[in-house]
Amino acid sequence: MNLLGRLSIRCASPRVVSGLRQRRSLHSNVVETLRERNFIHSVTSDDIANRLQKPVAIYCGVDPTADSLHLGNMVALMGLLHFHLAGHQALPLVGNATGMIGDPSGRSSERVALGQSTLARNVAGIEAQLERFFRRGTEYAARRMPSLDPESLKPVRVLHNADWYQNMNILTFLGHIGRYVRVGAMVARDSVKSRLQSSQGISFTEFSYQLLQAYDFWYLYHHHGCRVQLGGSDQWGNITAGTDLIHRMPFSSTLDETGVTSEDNGAAAAKANGDDDGAFGITIPLLTTASGEKFGKSAGNAIWLDEKRTSAFDVYQFFVKTADADVERLLKMFTLLPLSRIEQVMLAHSEAPERFTAQKLLAAEVTELVHGLSGLQRALCATSVLFGDQLSPIQRFSAQDFADTFAHDQRMVSIPAADIDGKSISDIAVLLGSCKSKAAAARLVSSGGLYWNNEPVVNKAWKPVAGTGDFIGQGTIGIMRTGKTNYRILRLLSHP
Repeated sequence: MNLLGRLSIRCASPRVVSGLRQRRSLHSNVVETLRERNFIHSVTSDDIANRLQKPVAIYCGVDPTADSLHLGNMVALMGLLHFHLAGHQALPLVGNATGMIGDPSGRSSERVALGQSTLARNVAGIEAQLERFFRRGTEYAARRMPSLDPESLKPVRVLHNADWYQNMNILTFLGHIGRYVRVGAMVARDSVKSRLQSSQGISFTEFSYQLLQAYDFWYLYHHHGCRVQLGGSDQWGNITAGTDLIHRMPFSSTLDETGVTSEDNGAAAAKANGDDDGAFGITIPLLTTASGEKFGKSAGNAIWLDEKRTSAFDVYQFFVKTADADVERLLKMFTLLPLSRIEQVMLAHSEAPERFTAQKLLAAEVTELVHGLSGLQRALCATSVLFGDQLSPIQRFSAQDFADTFAHDQRMVSIPAADIDGKSISDIAVLLGSCKSKAAAARLVSSGGLYWNNEPVVNKAWKPVAGTGDFIGQGTIGIMRTGKTNYRILRLLSHP
C-alpha cells in the first residue's frame, strides 16, 4: 500500500524563483537582526548564531489547506526572506503530502480531509504565490537596500514533500523511520497533550503528523544540506521532533525514492566539508493584536495574500487601521525599513497620532511588498477616491490607474463622452445611479451632500465639460459621492 493511499499527486520539480545571490558580507548577524525585530521566540541551540556565520540552507513549510496564504503565514515567510536576503539558501516547502493529514498544532478539532482536485488546486496556488512573494520581496528590498545585489543571491527553491513520500509504502516508513522515534516523546508534546485532554481527542492520523514533519527535516538535511527549520511557536514540538530524528537516524538509513536503503552522498559531502555540525530550529512568535485577537483576521475573515481573495486596497486598509499599540511591532516584522527609520516614524507618530503617519507607512510598505508597486498604486488610488486621502490626492492618478483599480468594481460606469455633453451635474447623478431623480440630486446639492471629485457641488445646474479641469485622469474621470460612502466613478470613453 502506498503511504499516501491511492491518491495520485502530481508534483512539480523544485522551481527556481530567481537567479539571485547577495554579497557575502551579509551572511552574518541574521539571528541578531531577527532578534532586534522581535522575530525569535525560541531556538533549539544558542550555537545557531555561530553556525549562520557562513551560508546554510533553511526551510519553512506550509500545508496547502487553502489555495492562498494569509497574513499569519507571512510572518514566517518574512523570517525566511531575511535569510534569503542575507545570502542563505531559502527552501519554502509545500506540504502536499502532510496537507492530506493536517497538523494538530494549535487546533481543537481535526481538519476536514482534502479531496484530490482541491489539494492539487491549493498546491498550484500556493506554489505560484511563494514564487511571487520572494520575487517581489527581493525587488522591494533592492529599492531600500543600496548594498543589495539581487543578481548575487542564491535562488529560492520551492519544494514539495510528496516527492519523497509518494513511492514509499507504509512498511518501509515504519521499518526504516518509525523505529527511531519514541512514543513517549510524541505523547509529551503540547500539541498532542492538549488534544488528548480534550473531548475530541486525537486520531492516529494527526498523531503521526509530527513524524512526517520530522522526516521532512531529516530528508532536507541529507538531500539539500538544510541545517535550519523555521516555523511558528506552535511548531516547536514538530521542529524538535525533526532535530531528534536527525540525531537518531544514521546516514546509512537514507531511503531513495523507491524506499531502498542507500548511501547519503549529500550528508557525506557535508561531513567531508566540515558542515555536518548539527540541525537547528527557530520559532517565531504567533502574532496577536494588543487586544489579544489572532493577527490577520478581519471581522472573522482571513486577510489573504492572493489579490483575487483580498484586494491590494483591502490589505492597505487593514494595516491603516492598526492600533497604536501594535504599529511599531508590525513595522519591524512586516517591513525591511531600518530600525532607525522606524524609531523616527514612531516619534513623529507620538507627537501627532491623529495623522496616522506610522499606520500609513506600514500599510504602504506591506502592500508594496505583497502586491508590488502596481498593487500599491491601485490601493492608493482607491483610498484617495473612497476616503479623500490628502497624502494621495485623486488628481495625481492617471486614467489608467482608475481603470486598473476599479476594473471589476460595479461602482465604475463607462459612458461615451458624447453622452454627457450639455448635461448638468444633476443629470449625471441620475445617469450614474447616485440619485433616483434630478429633484433628489437638487436637494442633495442644496444640503451640501453631493460631491464631485471630492469637492462639494454648489450649483445643481452646473455642466461639467469633458476634457477640461472639470474631470481628472486626463479629463476623462469624474468621481461622484453622495453622503459619506456612496461613490460612483464616471469613466468617459472616446469615440472609436
